[in-house]
Amino acid sequence: MTPPVEDQHLPAPSASPGPAAEEDPGAPFRYPAEGPAGALVLHGFTGVPFSVRPWGRALHAAGADVVGPVLPGHGTRWEDLAEIRWEQWRDHAAEHVERLRARHDVVVVCGLSMGGALALHLAATLPVDGVVALNPALSLVSRTARLAPALHRAVPSVRGVGDDISLPGVTEHAYPRTPVAGVAELGRFMTRTRRMLPAVSAPVLLLRSQHDHVVSDASHHHVLRRAGGDVELVRLAESFHVATLDREADVVAERTVRFLGALLAGRNPVTGRPSRPAARGDRR
Repeated sequence: MTPPVEDQHLPAPSASPGPAAEEDPGAPFRYPAEGPAGALVLHGFTGVPFSVRPWGRALHAAGADVVGPVLPGHGTRWEDLAEIRWEQWRDHAAEHVERLRARHDVVVVCGLSMGGALALHLAATLPVDGVVALNPALSLVSRTARLAPALHRAVPSVRGVGDDISLPGVTEHAYPRTPVAGVAELGRFMTRTRRMLPAVSAPVLLLRSQHDHVVSDASHHHVLRRAGGDVELVRLAESFHVATLDREADVVAERTVRFLGALLAGRNPVTGRPSRPAARGDRR
């Protein structure tokens, strides 16, 4: 594993999120709870935890111990993202999975966009009980993104990809510019993750916006065809890419809480059949 990148502002496990943390869109969040459930909530490429904070609050209201980290290269300036390797995203998120696993019987990983792909990636190698992937980034709408490995030295950045939200005046506080080197790294990560999907044996709740201008339909098709476990697809008819801040944010929250509740009741959330929690020492 590559050296971990620390969350500079992450509260101590026993601390409640203070007002300063809530006001800073780029700050990680931690909503602690002592129950059996732990949830990791991951933001997307060029984004920050603000975009998934309402999702995290909903899980916490349902009794989960919730962590929303800042992924390496995010929450600072877009130039920093150009220096990051995809393995750093994976390793940083994996550290949080392992900490949650040590404290809780049931662990779910939720993610938006790149965070959704990262949730699937982690589930292929770590003891995860369930995955909630919202518009996971396994294929992009932009056809020029595949040229990023050849272009990044000549073209350092392009226009930002954030704020694909149908509600007027709503922002996710993503970078205003997108580093082309970062897009190249995202492409390598997506390729690796697509290959790992057959190893995802945990049940998956797949949430898909019908009007997504960032991630293509090929992304959820990859999951439906190749994931090794059971997958439930829920379509969001009125939301754009960042559905956690859009018209169906309540649907995202409600379906995720229902999914977690089934796991806590010992049922597979997709099939309704009995299931057992992933063993804490399991590495699939």
